[in-house]
Amino acid sequence: MVTLSHVQSSNAQIATTLPPGLVAVFVGATNGIGEYSLKEFARHAKKPRVYFVGRSQEAGDRIAGECRELNSEGEFIFIKADVSLLKNVDDVCRQLQRKEKTINLLFLTCGSALAHVGPEGLHIFMALAYYARARFIVNLLPLLRQAPSLRRVVTVMAAGHEGPIHTNDFQSRNIPWSRVRGHNVSMIDMMHEHMVDRAPEVSFVHDYPGPVKSGFGRETNGVLVRIAITAFKMVGPLIYIPSRESGERHLFFATSARYPPRAGAETKEAAGVPIPADMSVAGGTDGQKASGVYAVHWDGESAGAKSLKMLARLRNKDMVKQVWEHTISEFQRVTGSESLDQDE
Repeated sequence: MVTLSHVQSSNAQIATTLPPGLVAVFVGATNGIGEYSLKEFARHAKKPRVYFVGRSQEAGDRIAGECRELNSEGEFIFIKADVSLLKNVDDVCRQLQRKEKTINLLFLTCGSALAHVGPEGLHIFMALAYYARARFIVNLLPLLRQAPSLRRVVTVMAAGHEGPIHTNDFQSRNIPWSRVRGHNVSMIDMMHEHMVDRAPEVSFVHDYPGPVKSGFGRETNGVLVRIAITAFKMVGPLIYIPSRESGERHLFFATSARYPPRAGAETKEAAGVPIPADMSVAGGTDGQKASGVYAVHWDGESAGAKSLKMLARLRNKDMVKQVWEHTISEFQRVTGSESLDQDE
């Protein structure tokens, strides 16, 4: 376990070991884990410029003001958007491309418990949990690759809970809810493994945040999901990881050299805050240290043997290729292109 004191010590070094002016993008940051993590980034980064995306203008204004109180030298820019629609994801990315030449951190927490098909023909749960996240990554990857220092993507979902991928129902429209999480988690891992082959100088962290008070489940139209969320909220106060600690741990995932880009690439300057002598580099989704793709439990440790076995089985079925080919087909169907870079 990475202790909280280790996390706090690493975060305290961000302002002195990472350069000033880091550019970060937080998607889904107007409540819950995204908000907690954004505020810790504001607290510790030196003169950062942060764009954060959400649907509530009121929440965006409030959080921007609170971040400015934490860091008067930082810039905190709210972008209002419903990113369950890929056309809106592209609009946000166009804004970012016009304003920035590089991005250091892309932090993704958007999600919803809604289970219906949206206007673009995407199942809303997966539109937010997978397709929007993949679209943000592929659109912004050129800016991440150009960053002179930290270059990282953090996806918050449920790493360590991988399951079979249902290739006859990638959108999980008809998969029993008990299997949807494992399906989604594995798709994220496979997508990250595809991305690291394209950009080995960027590191990709997928984490399971543990029990944290968040806005997930505010919107749901599934009876069983509503029951499960209600039950969780009843016991939640007994098991919740404190909000501040969750933010601190996610900032560690976003900035620590425990999760560096792929070994062998020219990436020393992008590794992050140096780790102490009593801490090792994390093992990746392929079981190798410093692989550039990490599935991480809430306590900072890598996913266990069961998850690695499942991922190896999926990899042996050429699932990285199958998942990405499906993803491209949906991107092309909805937007007309694989990415904004190709479109423009």
